[in-house]
Amino acid sequence: MNKARRVQLLEIQSELESLKERLEGLKEEEQEYYDNMPESFQGGEKGEKAQETIDTMDNCVNSIDEAVVGIGEIVEA
Repeated sequence: MNKARRVQLLEIQSELESLKERLEGLKEEEQEYYDNMPESFQGGEKGEKAQETIDTMDNCVNSIDEAVVGIGEIVEA
């Protein structure tokens, strides 16, 4: 791999890490929202939707992590 492509990959990796941090922040906000709901709401539709959102965001964070690691492996090869 040439230097220009390697630099581009490192830039993408950095952007992904930044996006991951933003997503984690939103996930934490949603978790806080859920945690502060009355128990009756947590078990209801609002609580279920909030928990689904948290789970989906967590999956997205994990996917971004995998992409960052993958790019790291490419760059180091």
